Amino acid sequence: MTRRTEWPGTAAESGEGPGPESAAGHTTGSGSESDLPHEPAAGAGRGRGSGSGSGFGEGGGRRSRSRSRSSGSPSSSRAEKGEPRDPVEQARDVCLRLLTGTPRTRKQLADALRKREIPDEAAEAVLSRFEDVGLINDAAFADAWVESRHRGRGLARRALVRELRTKGVDTTVIDEAVGRLDPDQEEATARELVSRKLRSTRGLDRDKRLRRLAGMLARKGYGEGMALRVVRRALEEEGEDTEGLDEPF
Repeated sequence: MTRRTEWPGTAAESGEGPGPESAAGHTTGSGSESDLPHEPAAGAGRGRGSGSGSGFGEGGGRRSRSRSRSSGSPSSSRAEKGEPRDPVEQARDVCLRLLTGTPRTRKQLADALRKREIPDEAAEAVLSRFEDVGLINDAAFADAWVESRHRGRGLARRALVRELRTKGVDTTVIDEAVGRLDPDQEEATARELVSRKLRSTRGLDRDKRLRRLAGMLARKGYGEGMALRVVRRALEEEGEDTEGLDEPF
């Protein structure tokens, strides 16, 4: 009497592919990608396929392994079939790529999505969701920008305001960020900038030195009054006659 053996089903035989947890992904800041909208994995919920054989006969294992290898993420499956991708999924992927290692404002991301012709409705949904989970935070961006650009480049309030505006940060948020810049620290930075540049102006007449040093500060966003005061003090320390330098340059 021949005993018939029943083989248990396997994941490869059932046709189930890897779920969204196995897809490569990344997040920036607080929140996780699992909080973000995504589609279920291709093939989820499918049972054993009908047809002759248990899948373990001659060639059956190869067919099962082939199906397992070919099953991938929903986006890759659709791409292979030539189907259009979901705009929300596209927008999410674009934003995640752009946010990797570099904070960006909401406007910067919105401009990038518009350039890629993502529908406005899909872009708005993803951007709002990213704000909810903390991946987009214009206030934190502005604070970090002010700190970095003032210490690294010596930029003053006016220049910082201009830069943040070009990045689409709201005026109220900008005012709060630059308002945290200590005026005494701002003037100390201006003096340091002049001190670095002072040596290269030696040999020029006094008025040329004044224009060159004050012009450098103006380009970095320092006001006329502060620039004149800082430059005059630096020239006096070098023994220059500063009589008549109270006039605007």
